[in-house]
Amino acid sequence: MNKVHPDAHAALAGLLHDDMTIMSGGFGLCGIPELLLESRQIRKMISSYVGENKLFEELYLKGELELEFNPQGTLAERIRAGGAGIPAFFTKTGVGTLVAEGKETREFDGETYVMERGLVAELAIIHAWKADREGNLVYRKTARNFNPVMATAARVTVAEVEQLAEPGAFDPDCTHTPGIFVQRIIHAESFEKRIEQRTVRMRGN
Repeated sequence: MNKVHPDAHAALAGLLHDDMTIMSGGFGLCGIPELLLESRQIRKMISSYVGENKLFEELYLKGELELEFNPQGTLAERIRAGGAGIPAFFTKTGVGTLVAEGKETREFDGETYVMERGLVAELAIIHAWKADREGNLVYRKTARNFNPVMATAARVTVAEVEQLAEPGAFDPDCTHTPGIFVQRIIHAESFEKRIEQRTVRMRGN
């Protein structure tokens, strides 16, 4: 099955509606799809890190964007749990902090744990290094972050990929996300390679 669409508009056709939950892969500026905030269409973000995104900061400080912070490991596990059909789990992370406010806590073996809910989305927008036309994905280095678990936790996954190949072009043992989790693909032939921080100095003679 050829899942490739000519552009983002075609790949997202018929998928977007009000009050939907969208997962966007990436960590910091690595492995993120080209998802923007300029159109003011995002009401709430559930994040572990907002990085160098100045627009995000501006919208949040103006009260135009809700923010729910999660410890990074907790967020990853919430998404993994959602993809595995697990509705909730208990963790020690965040106990006694703002993270646990309003959440159920329970004692296990003399220790307090907070309950976290699994996350499921209508749509996941992820970024991969390679894909074949059937949707099998390979991520490159740190870009293999939240992308694989988000692909499993969404009803529809749209993958933006750097290199597109024919089925069978790469070793199945190297596949990080099987094509069964990917419904639509965009071949991104040009995209920005971001660097969060860069420090340079003069070389010595």
